[in-house]
Amino acid sequence: MGALVLFGTVAAYGYRALGMPSQATEVHHVVEISEGASFKEVANLLAQKGLIVSPFWFRLLGKVQDAERKIQPGEYDLHTAMRPAEILNALVKGKVIQHSVLIPEGLTAQQIGMLLEEAGIAKEEDIARLVSDPAFTKSLGLEAQTLEGYLFPETYHFRRRTKPEDVMRAMVHRFKEAYTPELQARATALGMAERHVVTLASIIEKETGRDDERPLISAVFHNRLKKRLPLQSDPTVIYGIRNFSGNLTRKDLGRRTPFNTYTSRGLPPGPIANPGLPSLQAAVNPAPVKYLYFVSKNDGSHQFSVTLEEHNRAVKRYQKRGARRTAPRKAA
Repeated sequence: MGALVLFGTVAAYGYRALGMPSQATEVHHVVEISEGASFKEVANLLAQKGLIVSPFWFRLLGKVQDAERKIQPGEYDLHTAMRPAEILNALVKGKVIQHSVLIPEGLTAQQIGMLLEEAGIAKEEDIARLVSDPAFTKSLGLEAQTLEGYLFPETYHFRRRTKPEDVMRAMVHRFKEAYTPELQARATALGMAERHVVTLASIIEKETGRDDERPLISAVFHNRLKKRLPLQSDPTVIYGIRNFSGNLTRKDLGRRTPFNTYTSRGLPPGPIANPGLPSLQAAVNPAPVKYLYFVSKNDGSHQFSVTLEEHNRAVKRYQKRGARRTAPRKAA
């Protein structure tokens, strides 16, 4: 009789431990399952959070369902009104918390690394290492020395501590989706390799934030390239200056670096930022205009000119008091 009572008691407790939530009230807890954690450690952690009644019965459930070695690491949003079987299912299926991170257009790879670290997704130093690793870049199917320019601006959703390689793969994958066969065909028609398109698009991205101006900016640079005139783009100069102070000087414009398009003709050796789709489209679809110059109106827009004389008048009008020009100064 005593054995039956004991059996009944155990069975009742087992049913309570496995068939019922720890409490009726829904109290959420963020639980982080570390890489390589044992099932016993997981069960104890869940019990400490008050999400399960018994680590023993939860471990038994895992053994019965052959789930002990199938749980996935990561952050989980679990609550006390979940039954143990629901919790186990979430852990096995890897229903981890996804953290959103917005990568704006025009950021450099270094800035993206900083953003990812701030979001707790990956370490900046790991991103920097992968960005500058030619072998890793090649493994992603890119004909480039670095990943600068190929980290597509987008809102991404990553789990905490995602492998930096996976973060980079996701961004490059989005670039490849954006760089459609239509864009590729247009680039081929213009005699532009992919890296040239991305490089020009990155300059366009840094020169204007207005979609209606991108084809015009593109036209200026295409026209200058055809005439073998220096692009004279300030953002390229800035990109080539380590620890830029924020104040571009005439001395900087004359400083010879691989990215200084005042001292060198043609495109710089690579992208200077990571462009969005409108800039990629503009790079291969320049407006049918003869502009060779543009200058900031100091209101987010630009004045475009065909001749140097027109440009100088625009500079005098919009850049009084020695304000720095934000576009080609003059023909070489």
